Amino acid sequence: MPFTDREILETVRMVELETLDIRTTTLGINLLDCADPDLESTCEKVYAKILHHAKDLVATADGISSDFGVPIVNKRIAVTPIAFLAGASGASDLTPIARAMDAAAVEVGVDYIGGFSAYVHKGFSKADNALFESIPRALAETERVCASVSLATTRAGINIDAIARFADIIKATAELTADRGGLGCAKLVCFCNPVEDNPFVAGAHIGVGEAETVINVGVSGPGVVRSALARLGSGADLVAVSEEIKRTAFKITRMGEMVGREAARRLGTTFGIVDVSLAPTPAIGDSVADILELIGIDRAGAPGTTAALAMLTDAVKKGGAMASSRVGGLSGAFIPVSEDQGMIDAVEEGYLSLAKLEAMTSVCSVGLDMVAVPGDTSADVLTGIIADQMAIGMVNSKTTAVRIIPVPGKGVGEKVEWGGLLGTAIVQDPGKGGCKLFHSRGGRIPAPLQSYKN
Repeated sequence: MPFTDREILETVRMVELETLDIRTTTLGINLLDCADPDLESTCEKVYAKILHHAKDLVATADGISSDFGVPIVNKRIAVTPIAFLAGASGASDLTPIARAMDAAAVEVGVDYIGGFSAYVHKGFSKADNALFESIPRALAETERVCASVSLATTRAGINIDAIARFADIIKATAELTADRGGLGCAKLVCFCNPVEDNPFVAGAHIGVGEAETVINVGVSGPGVVRSALARLGSGADLVAVSEEIKRTAFKITRMGEMVGREAARRLGTTFGIVDVSLAPTPAIGDSVADILELIGIDRAGAPGTTAALAMLTDAVKKGGAMASSRVGGLSGAFIPVSEDQGMIDAVEEGYLSLAKLEAMTSVCSVGLDMVAVPGDTSADVLTGIIADQMAIGMVNSKTTAVRIIPVPGKGVGEKVEWGGLLGTAIVQDPGKGGCKLFHSRGGRIPAPLQSYKN
């Protein structure tokens, strides 16, 4: 479907005045053929294959950005979950693979590389065990590597044993990066129902059903939606608000698909999906919280927030689906607390609590994202927070995630500055009590009745 003159002019306005951008072009690379009985050979193959396929990614993205006048903020790589290929070596420490990934990412100039990952929602292989134990060092010793694990699915239920181990991994990662405010945990996320074509970090990886290489694009437009609702005014009813968001998401998606297809053509690879997610940044005006307030909420976290967020997420998905048959990834609205200035303000002013955030995750795109808690938060409390989030995803057959940072040496209400897209975190109160007995029982929570769909 060709672009009209009006669409082109609207896109120019969105870019120039409303902070519209392509948040990421992510190149997925299948690394299964890099498996080798010798770990050093595996590392060499991983490094070589990433360089071979990604050497032109940054230059291509920059060229498209210049030719089309559309900012492409991040260039990233997602690879096959490393646990899938690490078993051949039998190694117990997979940190060398993380270092090879990081070296390749630095060489080709990308911002992040995702895929230091494992799927353990039903149990652990030897390679899964090795990857879990390697995560703290891998994230402490690398700059651009991101790690993710699958702890639950609607089909399998929730692996509480895996969550308990992951809580210990979070605390160890925070301690190893204590001099950077626990920054390693900002590159570490766990999932219920992970998607295999997610272009956003820290959870980006390429699933086994994907092509040898594939370009997935993440488009972000909180500023565009915010401006559209500001022009609509306060007199419109909620149906009109929803329609305006849908129309805006349609335009954003069209631009994202155009960029994705062109990137795939220039790189000689496959175009995968457009992830139409409203991913905020700390920049003024680029906030999901601001959108919720324009819809009519006094402050993000106030009564009505979850309903407004549900409408926003649904309208974004509908608008994207109208524009493209290639909408995928997560798509909807993200609420990464430290990366959204409106959310940061809402936490600081006492409107937005961890409990309210959990309620909001039942209707948004992901889950508890970039949430800081005190450094002395116990493993059983972290287990309970993660298990609650996994339960929301499992029961609702949706993707949920947790990216939580116990900030060493910090208490409730204190600030930690990570800078850049990671922003500023206000350490939040995880609440009273914990779940020590629940944590110690272990085992798995069985899959819900709605999992039996065959």
